[in-house]
This record gives sequence, structure tokens and C-alpha cells, in this order.
Amino acid sequence: MIKNISNLGDAALYCDFGDDVNKSTNSRVIKYFYNIKDQKFEGINNLTPSYNKLIISFDLKITNFNKVKKFIENLNVEDAKITNSKKIEIPVCCHENFSLDINRLEKILNLSKQKIFMNFFDKEYFCYMTGFIAGMPFLGDLDENMRAQRLETPRVKVPKGSVGLTEQFANIYTFESPGGWNILGNTPVDVFDSLKEDSPNLINAGDTVVFKEITLDQYRNFNE
Repeated sequence: MIKNISNLGDAALYCDFGDDVNKSTNSRVIKYFYNIKDQKFEGINNLTPSYNKLIISFDLKITNFNKVKKFIENLNVEDAKITNSKKIEIPVCCHENFSLDINRLEKILNLSKQKIFMNFFDKEYFCYMTGFIAGMPFLGDLDENMRAQRLETPRVKVPKGSVGLTEQFANIYTFESPGGWNILGNTPVDVFDSLKEDSPNLINAGDTVVFKEITLDQYRNFNE
């Protein structure tokens, strides 16, 4: 399942699952992620999954590369299931105040506004990873006819809660940030909460997300 395990600096290990970016490959990454987490191997202090890689950091005072590598190689996750995953519904308002790039998407995708929204909401999304901004989920996979490149000139500020598309992924901006994704709407839900130290992310790798369209009034009254 792991194609290669190598050093990453003095106190980290790099597990390479190949070059493919798809749910099958990422599910293997996530199986290792949760399995290693559950094993509580002494000395491992951080796990960072991505589309097709897993970085494992460790404390050199407690363990070393060879011990961690051997531990990883002896894991049997073939029949493991991602039991920690959950299905999450995220409300999204696509009022013109929030759908900043819908006109651009209509031209690029050669689809009507109504068809773009219908395609977007009529789907379940798999969380490959979180990152770039704290808690930002990378959600795949968009259908081929819904895939668009990033903006030629990224925005200096993308509003918090913006829901964007690029290539095969959808995402949610957890903070106001620069960015070049095609913005389709905005959610009133806090996807990242730094006050929840144990689980600040609402969405984690391996979770499934469905988006539900809401009106502007529902958006404004959501937290009341």
C-alpha cells in the first residue's frame, strides 16, 4: 500500500502512496492515519495526511527513524475501516452577494447558473485532507463538467465561509484569506473553531460532506 518510506529531516518520516489523486489512494492514507493514531506508538507526536502522502513526526529523545519505519511496515490495515469518519451537512447561500464567480463559471463550464448549482448540491464530497488555512477541507471529487482552473489573478481577500471550486475539488475558507478558487457561495457555519483544542476542525480527512442550499434570510438568521 505504501510505495516508499523515507526520511524527512531529522525527526520526521515520509510515507509515499504514489502519484494518484483519487479517493481510493487517499482512503489508504487515511486508514494509516487513524490506525497509527489509535496505536499510540510512543514517540510519534504528529501525523499530517495529504492527498497521497503521510508525514509522521517523532521525538528523537524517545524513538528514531528505523523504529518508526519498522512499526509502519508491520501495520496491517488492509481490512481496516475508517470508523472515525462522519457525514456532515453544510448549508450554503448562493445569493449574488456570495456567488462571486458564478458568471465566470457559466462561461468556462458552458453551463447555466441553475445547472451549476444543481450539479454542485446534488453530490456527496469526500474530504481528502485539511490545510493551507487551518481547518480548510479539500473536498472531492467534482464531476468532469464542473472542473475549472483557479482565477488568473487571485483575490487579496476571500471572505470567511466562502465555498469555492477549482479543478476536482471544492473547499471552504475557514478564515478571510487571499485565494484564487472560484467562489460559489458562503456558509454561516464555523468550519474551524480554535477554542476547541481537541477537535477544532468540523470536517476531517475521511469525512463525507453534503451541501444544502439556503436562502439569504436563512443565512442571516442561521445563528440566532
